[in-house]
Amino acid sequence: MRLVSLLMRVVGALLLGTAAGSVLPPVLEAQTPPAELPRMEIPRTPTGRPDLNGIWQALGNHHWDVEQHQARAALQLRPGPIVPVPAAEVVALGALGAVPFGWGAVEGGEIPYLPEALATRDENRQHYLDRDPAIKCFLPGVPRANLEPMPFQIFQSESHVLIAYEFADATRDIYLDDPGPSVLDAWMGQSVGRWDGDTFVIEVDQFNGMTWFDRAGNHHSAGLKVTERYTMLTPYHMWYEATMEDPNTFSRPWTIRLPLYRQIDPNARLGQFKCIEFVEELMYGHLRKTPVGAEQEQP
Repeated sequence: MRLVSLLMRVVGALLLGTAAGSVLPPVLEAQTPPAELPRMEIPRTPTGRPDLNGIWQALGNHHWDVEQHQARAALQLRPGPIVPVPAAEVVALGALGAVPFGWGAVEGGEIPYLPEALATRDENRQHYLDRDPAIKCFLPGVPRANLEPMPFQIFQSESHVLIAYEFADATRDIYLDDPGPSVLDAWMGQSVGRWDGDTFVIEVDQFNGMTWFDRAGNHHSAGLKVTERYTMLTPYHMWYEATMEDPNTFSRPWTIRLPLYRQIDPNARLGQFKCIEFVEELMYGHLRKTPVGAEQEQP
């Protein structure tokens, strides 16, 4: 009876939260700390370092919104007769334009925005079809590159580490010796790595301030600094943490935490998704002498 009562209370809380449009109960907020996860022997290089080589991928719906969120009709909404409905640009996508539930990866549940930055995030969300840099195939930045629903591959040797992403053919050359400040700010920033025991730590800065963390408009400035931590738990699982510091946007540092999964399919490999050519019509189609579709609109 106690179990039934507990289940009824949980279901009731979930239904109440859904009806009110609020976040889920706190019991579902926190990710399990790495120390409490099962561990086993991990592959190592000849010098004893954890062997991170392989194709990895994040699961879950963090790429939609790194904060915990309910399923909803769309990111971009407009007033409806009773409740908000998808924006006109999203309607034709139907369920494919809807946002699936996500349990969130942000430690503490919410990103600690400064008030003005929070207002910008909300504006981004309402205009994400125009503002999301990934829609135009710009490089995703860090940590968003690790959250995209496409795999990435780590190439590791004793003297070099490189991460290649399927999305937009993005790459990161991880310096193991700090080269000093970069000449230019960049979409993917500059990455400097070091080992902290069995954890590979990467400090990333010198961003151009034009990337987002997800599709939901969560953003940062060019002053962002990201500290990533990659810790292998098993041959097939790696715990990933990224701490964001940006006093122009956030009131304090904040962290996302989630597992990464190694692809074990023998056919797994990075495909090509050079999406620049896929968005030429979106970005430049209106510059045609006769835009596509205009001939059907003429009398």
